[in-house]
Amino acid sequence: MTNFIQRCVGAKPSACYRACCPNRSVVGRGVPSAPRASESARNARVRSTSPGALGTARPTFTRAYDLGNTPYRARSFVLKCLWRGGGGLHAPGGSGSVVTALWLAMALGLALPARAADTLNWETNRNRVSADIKSGQLLPMLEQIASVTGWHIFLEPDTTATVSAKFDRLPPGEALHLLLHDLNFALVPATNASSKLFVFRTTMQNATQSVHPAKPVASGPKGKLIANELILRLKPGAKIDDIAKLLGAKVTGRIDSLNAYRLQFEDQAAADAARQQLAGNPDVSSVDSNYSIDRPPTPAGVQGSNLPPPPQLQLKTPPDTGRIIVGLVDTAVQPLGNGLDSFLLKQVSVAGDAQLDPNSPSHGTSMAETILGSLSAITKGNSAVQILPVDVYGPNASTSTFDVANGITTAYNSGAKIINLSLGSDGDSSFLHDVITQVSAKNVLLIGAAGNTPVTTPFYPAAYPEVMAVTAVDQGQLASYANRGSFISLGAPGNNVVYYQGQPWYVQGTSASAAFTTGIASGYMDTTHNSTDQTQTFLRSKLGVKITSP
Repeated sequence: MTNFIQRCVGAKPSACYRACCPNRSVVGRGVPSAPRASESARNARVRSTSPGALGTARPTFTRAYDLGNTPYRARSFVLKCLWRGGGGLHAPGGSGSVVTALWLAMALGLALPARAADTLNWETNRNRVSADIKSGQLLPMLEQIASVTGWHIFLEPDTTATVSAKFDRLPPGEALHLLLHDLNFALVPATNASSKLFVFRTTMQNATQSVHPAKPVASGPKGKLIANELILRLKPGAKIDDIAKLLGAKVTGRIDSLNAYRLQFEDQAAADAARQQLAGNPDVSSVDSNYSIDRPPTPAGVQGSNLPPPPQLQLKTPPDTGRIIVGLVDTAVQPLGNGLDSFLLKQVSVAGDAQLDPNSPSHGTSMAETILGSLSAITKGNSAVQILPVDVYGPNASTSTFDVANGITTAYNSGAKIINLSLGSDGDSSFLHDVITQVSAKNVLLIGAAGNTPVTTPFYPAAYPEVMAVTAVDQGQLASYANRGSFISLGAPGNNVVYYQGQPWYVQGTSASAAFTTGIASGYMDTTHNSTDQTQTFLRSKLGVKITSP
């Protein structure tokens, strides 16, 4: 990085691009020279849908270095070089330049922290590795590396070792030196094939045991059918209590404004029998299944220096008309501190009283601060936008498509103009889709997280066409953990640092990407007073992506 900066200082933008580090092999014990990470065949590419779309920083340039540990002066120079280099960036002034600057600050300038103990975080898009391993075994670690990088790894038979290492954001060569310790290794990159890593005690030729990649563990929540439940919508005038009594069911949820009800039966057989019985009932508009949605993960603690500060934002007096309220359908939100609590309206719960850990931020809390962070940037620190937290989890480990629909309805009835949905599963609910369709028709903008599995299959509710689905983009490329389906229309940074009780916490995932986008959208509507359609057009022009096959 030092050589790169020295070669770029005072140079024209074209010289900056020529200064990118070449692709070199790594041989020996941690030679501090890192190859550019090979792209896994399963990874999709991100292509801009417009000349001014973000996420289009030139890949060759942005993948050649990392700004996380770069001094501020050098970091400023590189950002200036990016600005001068074009790539569809707007001239200073207006919302477009603010979004661009904020995108670069989050996607390029954030020093990612080391993770908790016994973790290995291999950032293939950034060519950086972090680890905190107390006592791991060699073979499982190599299997994990093979899975993440796509490398073909060969190990000398009968080679074992205990892995113990802790470091933050090193190039792969230096990381391998610390991980493999006294073992020898050779990393040989290939142009049109996967790179090969040989790990051996004696000679490279003896590394003949092929290491099979670890099977990927799906990190996205599954839409598990709640087998003993049904969702009923009744025609006007019909009485749910009479129908429930006839069916032998218990009413466990109500959305009276929609004539929608959640029924619980003794078992799946009773629910199936009730569905058949309801098919011919003239008082019933629809019958649908209910799906569970797991609670999103909470942020991880951060240890690091040069972390970004909390959002600096002042609340303007909301106008009598045209007020922008963001409905945050998520877990419960805790007090934010740092002068941000005035941006939170009184919380509403559709799932009971939450029982949150007072020592760490909830997912909803981190999403609220992420929204306010991008809102602060696009409004220059002054905004009348406020967030309405709608808790759809309560004290439960999961929510359901019925409760999410209830949360969306509650947010709309409370005046929300934008609804953030940083949650979801693969459960496709026609009832939830109907609710989203109705709310969208009322000129409400819905923004959803695309999911973190990563797969190309739909992730709901983001995959519904009325929702703007946001995936995570890392330095102009699709993040390795992010979903990549054709339903995705926007890409935004998936990394953020939030603060709770004065301590920093690290957030990663498409949840943060959606929240970032919601902050941009709400700030744009607040400052321009433009319509929902105009806001969607603005978002597509700045954050629009199209997922293509490799």
